Amino acid sequence: MPGLAANDNSPPAAAPPPRRLSSPLPRRAPPSPSPSTSSRAKPRKPASAAAPPPEADESLDNPDLGPFLLKQARDAMVSGEGGGAARALEFAERAARALERRGEGAELELAMSLHVAAAIHCGLGRHADAIPVLERAVAVVTPPAPEQPAEGEAADDQQEQQPEADPRGEEWSLAAFSGWMQLGDTHAMLGRMDESIACYGKGLEIQMTALGERDPRVAETCRYLAEAHVQALQFDEAEKLCRKALEIHREHSAPASLEEASDRRLMALILDAKGDYDGALEHLVLASMTMVANGRDIEVATIDVAIGNTYLALARFDEAVFSYQKALTVLKSARGDDHPTVASVYVRLADLYHRTGRLRESKSYCENALRVYAKPAPGAAPDEIAGGLMEIAAIYEALGDLDEALKLLQRALKLLEDSPGQWSTVAGIEAQMGVLYYMIGRYADSRNSFESAVAKLRASGERKSAFFGVLLNQMGLACVQLFKIDEAAQLFEEARAVLEQECGASHPDTLGVYSNLAAIYDAMGRVEDAIEILEHVLKVREEKLGTANPDVEDEKKRLAELLKEAGRSRNRKQKSLENLFGTNAARAKKEGGRRWSNFGFRS
Repeated sequence: MPGLAANDNSPPAAAPPPRRLSSPLPRRAPPSPSPSTSSRAKPRKPASAAAPPPEADESLDNPDLGPFLLKQARDAMVSGEGGGAARALEFAERAARALERRGEGAELELAMSLHVAAAIHCGLGRHADAIPVLERAVAVVTPPAPEQPAEGEAADDQQEQQPEADPRGEEWSLAAFSGWMQLGDTHAMLGRMDESIACYGKGLEIQMTALGERDPRVAETCRYLAEAHVQALQFDEAEKLCRKALEIHREHSAPASLEEASDRRLMALILDAKGDYDGALEHLVLASMTMVANGRDIEVATIDVAIGNTYLALARFDEAVFSYQKALTVLKSARGDDHPTVASVYVRLADLYHRTGRLRESKSYCENALRVYAKPAPGAAPDEIAGGLMEIAAIYEALGDLDEALKLLQRALKLLEDSPGQWSTVAGIEAQMGVLYYMIGRYADSRNSFESAVAKLRASGERKSAFFGVLLNQMGLACVQLFKIDEAAQLFEEARAVLEQECGASHPDTLGVYSNLAAIYDAMGRVEDAIEILEHVLKVREEKLGTANPDVEDEKKRLAELLKEAGRSRNRKQKSLENLFGTNAARAKKEGGRRWSNFGFRS
């Protein structure tokens, strides 16, 4: 984790988004929660007995007890002996109670003891228990917010107020910064990306106030927060932070520094995700030149894979093959034939050959990758293997081998389903399994997979993403096949609200949900509501695609059938979306009758 003081204990990576990005960045091992509380101990047993309440333990009044217990907690964490986790947690909690009794003057040590207790909870996998402990820690040391100007003061006076450094000193700022970053890490491990990013932002604000906006340590935090935004698919915010980090590093570091190369690799990932492949390629080439100059052969090979991905996106297939093969040679030599990074290059080549129609070569590279994933080298990260299995499953799905694709996704799910911080990835796997189940006609399994994925995304705060809206639409289609019409209507309505907000009313995904909602309203007997929605869909499609487009013709036929049934002709008056999609519950009750829609649904 970037810090106010020089250290590099990176926090746990947030859960990757359902949509997989081919990152040029090296994977980071999940680090300790904060610089001041890091420990390599991996406790296995929870505390067996709680410490006595403050009122019952008079020894806590000793002013020297808190620091002593805090030292004991750290020693127990490091040694791991004699029930290390349980003893360390007991010591940390008693230290916190003793320091709290001391009151003023003991705040820093109190925050530190709470950090230790939270780190132990996280080490035991009890991340939810760590949240309130960390919230208490940051409340102890975070400086109070500046007073708001009195009512009637000039607006520019309010704008001139800048955050002031904590008058208590940099040590307090460090404690507050570490606490907010550790809290952000813990939210990330629970898949709560919005809360996590908010905590990281608070930590960055405190750090910039203490050190100034151009300090190199601020650049590290900017890059870290940018990575979190990437994982949340918030690429505009990520690009701003990454550019700031790059500017600071170019100002303070030597030309072509490793810090600048890391910034460029992240910037390439962001630009690639935004579709700016030429810009991404420029940053990757510059980063590669820096790594070559510093003799970092493995990093050069990793960047070559990313360069190959960018060439593939630009349909420059020969150059992509050259980059992949170059990386494959280096990785085999440096890490061995059974390393997951070697398998990942096999997967990229399989994808390339599938796209170019060379199916035999594609399947051969898939099989090579699967042999590695079946018996990976010791220490291989489960999420790396699961990601490779997901990509191979997508290739097999495209080849029409749905059963094999399902088996691969089930293997990936088994690797990650119990891993903290992987809820979004697991939800993505379950969503893809739901699609495959739907394609082979196993609609109950499809609905169950979608339901599980939706529940995880709701819990992790991703209810407002476009992916979530598409997932609700797919689950609604499965419900239609199971004759669960009311449930399907609710899902389509929620999907419509999400996609209108995230993509706009004229986006193809939103229009597809409108069509499905019209179909379900028709099935429920709400013909007028179905007609109003279809008139809007047809109007947008005519404007965007032209009147001769096959999709427009299809919508015209569907609308004509409903208008004929309703005994009227097409209404070409323009209507506002507010009136167009307003739900009239009373009319729905009157129309009440249910029947199957006389037109189809759109996936």
